[in-house]
Amino acid sequence: MASTSAPALSLSKLDFPFLSSQRNMRIAPLSLTFSKGNLHQFQMPGRISKFDGSRSNGFVLFSSVNGQIEANNAPEVQVQSSFWNWKGYSIRYQHAGNSGPALVLVHGFGANSDHWRKNISVLARAHRVYSIDLIGYGYSDKPNPRQFSESPFYTFDTWATQINEFCIDVVKDEAFFICNSIGGLVGLQAAFMEPQICKGLMLINISLRMLHIKKQPWFGRSLIKSFQNLLRNTAVGKYFFKTVATPESVRNILRQCYHDTSQVTDELVEKILLPGLEPGAVDVFLEFICYSDGPLPEELLPKVKCPVLIVWGDKDPWEPIELGRAYGNFESVEDFVVLPNVGHCPQDEAPDLVNPLVESFVARHAALSSSIS
Repeated sequence: MASTSAPALSLSKLDFPFLSSQRNMRIAPLSLTFSKGNLHQFQMPGRISKFDGSRSNGFVLFSSVNGQIEANNAPEVQVQSSFWNWKGYSIRYQHAGNSGPALVLVHGFGANSDHWRKNISVLARAHRVYSIDLIGYGYSDKPNPRQFSESPFYTFDTWATQINEFCIDVVKDEAFFICNSIGGLVGLQAAFMEPQICKGLMLINISLRMLHIKKQPWFGRSLIKSFQNLLRNTAVGKYFFKTVATPESVRNILRQCYHDTSQVTDELVEKILLPGLEPGAVDVFLEFICYSDGPLPEELLPKVKCPVLIVWGDKDPWEPIELGRAYGNFESVEDFVVLPNVGHCPQDEAPDLVNPLVESFVARHAALSSSIS
């Protein structure tokens, strides 16, 4: 990261265990700073009186109740890759862990389940973790959208249905949805459609959908539609994709949205690029960038019944935090957590910050569910 210090933030509803680096074991009370150096205590919600010690990769977590400290020396859990037949389509997913609450990790636009490679094995120490390639992305099938006549196929309804049926067929349990970017809309839509499946939502730099038709001035909407038709129905779109789908272009795009550009490695570029070179990827790409309808986060947040935690890297150039903060005002959102000096993909750029947040969020609500039952 570019910096290891940040101003303290006051969070009123989210509880989190103390956290310190194993290297220096420094602990500072009463204020919260999210940075790679340390994470500090803040107020626990009144409805949760206790929070037991838990673990996180590379850090020491300890309970705000008993103060015990425990180093995490557990070996990494092996991650497996499998395929699921969904409606006749082959869907790639990765999974690890044999016990604990189920987590389904949902990637963003142009990404795939490999974008969670720094999270799966860590979270699998205490959870059953599944990272899925949405249909059209990664190594899942990429049916040509034109075969579905006039009805759009690559929509949030399609992906939400995929996630919910994945939980029924593969996970065979309710689950927490941990989502990045466009994946946040998928998670919200899934939670709205089948509220009994989703136990909680963590939205990491959720897409604001600034290109949505409702967010455009009336006089520009016809121009936008014309441009979308140009991309979708002429050679212009495929030429545009060809210029984007190169190692150099992918690297440059990632360097825009990662604040710590040292995290944009050759491995990351390869993980993002290679699935995009598969047959059908260009049609999926063009179909989605021309998709300016569907739900907005502000329309779905009031409708979901499960708890929501919003996490935001404050150096995201694509989804400005100044606009995203408004989502913290919805009743379903228990808190809005800022990650200083982190960009659009915190789960990959700063997993040592994101993984403990996931663990804390899931443990809190899993424990609450157990106490209620």
